[in-house]
Amino acid sequence: MTKSKKKKSNIPRRKRMNRSQRLQSATHFVPTYNGKNLVSGYSKYFAVDKLCAVKELEMLGYSIKSSYKKDLKVTALQKAKKKEEQKKLKREKLELETLIDSDETFAFIAGYTSGGAPYGITWEDWNEKEEDERIKT
Repeated sequence: MTKSKKKKSNIPRRKRMNRSQRLQSATHFVPTYNGKNLVSGYSKYFAVDKLCAVKELEMLGYSIKSSYKKDLKVTALQKAKKKEEQKKLKREKLELETLIDSDETFAFIAGYTSGGAPYGITWEDWNEKEEDERIKT
């Protein structure tokens, strides 16, 4: 029998580490870091978000300004809210596209004939029905 080879990952090891491994490795990374913002550098180097980087740097004994932490939390909440809104809009758009099939002639295409011609409600009929509903209410 031949031994099966493991697939080698293209992702650097430091970006696949769990917290305990990162904390061990950070003791060597932090003293050699030459950048201006330690949190940002840690975040990029280990591929974690900045809130995680702050928490881990505090575990290692580094002090981070509370105002900076508050700003990071606010930014994270805003990003999450924006992402949720985009997801909601995309979902609504997809629902509309799947529910209503239309073109320049038909507002609602009910189906297609065997020859491939569409049939359904035309835009004129659609607008007339909307006007009738407005008058009734």
